[in-house]
Amino acid sequence: MPDFVDPIRLGTVVHGNAKLPDYLRQILPHGFETVQITFGHMSFDHSLDLERLAKDCKEVMAPYGARFAALSLFGNPVSNEAKGVEVREGWKKVIEHAHHFDCDLVSGFSGGITGGTVPDSAKAVAEVFKPLARRAGERGLRLAFENCPMGTTWRKVGENTAFSPAAWELLLDGIGESNVGIEWEPCHLMGMLIDPVAVLRQWAPRIFHIQGKDATIAHDVIRTHGIHGGKPWFWHRTPGFGDSNWTDLITILRQHNWKGAIDIEGWHDPVYRGELEMTGQVFGLNYLKRCRGGPFVANPV
Repeated sequence: MPDFVDPIRLGTVVHGNAKLPDYLRQILPHGFETVQITFGHMSFDHSLDLERLAKDCKEVMAPYGARFAALSLFGNPVSNEAKGVEVREGWKKVIEHAHHFDCDLVSGFSGGITGGTVPDSAKAVAEVFKPLARRAGERGLRLAFENCPMGTTWRKVGENTAFSPAAWELLLDGIGESNVGIEWEPCHLMGMLIDPVAVLRQWAPRIFHIQGKDATIAHDVIRTHGIHGGKPWFWHRTPGFGDSNWTDLITILRQHNWKGAIDIEGWHDPVYRGELEMTGQVFGLNYLKRCRGGPFVANPV
């Protein structure tokens, strides 16, 4: 009987640079099954040889059976300032080179009109992403918007319009292409006091990728100071250390026959950081594997 490959794979987020192959050599023995590469934050390094990077990384990943889950860039592709143009061209470049990574998903911020309203910003995002979505579709690729608010509210957009379910509806309806969806992260919903479970039940079919980052909410602080009282009440956490029950989240994904990857976005936990960064990430990986059901056990025949 062939080895079972779980349709929900578990990995980590890494930085796309020339040192990545060596980094993968060090972390893949811990059992990461997938890798999401991020190519910069608010900018894009066009000097990077993506074809060579893909080749070098695939050689390292092959013995472990690891795969690329998503190729990502985080900036504002709607802006016409120099950084925005750089990021917009970055989307085009990554779409053109995704086949070298054997990866069918490109993700990142939707961007938007900084300072504008969400409805106005959604129209501008659609103008940028309609041609990108068609370009991606011709190559068998999907696009996904990450849901980090980046300071966005309904009346005033920061760097990313795709911050909430109502905004997702406007964006996806405006673009009108089935290969555009959401890169989902429960942490950001929790930071807006939105229940991730309720959202996941509704949105699972349009969620193409999940970033594994949780949160801790200090409800006692909220009860005594509110959320604008100057007291910290919310922290990003590595899965296994936060408030979410990932067994429930993965159960909902299985109920929707979801296929994809959950990649741990590290470097945010206020406790498991510095020297404890990979200790926390590997704990989170093994925790998610337990939430996924543990090691596969074949049924009797």
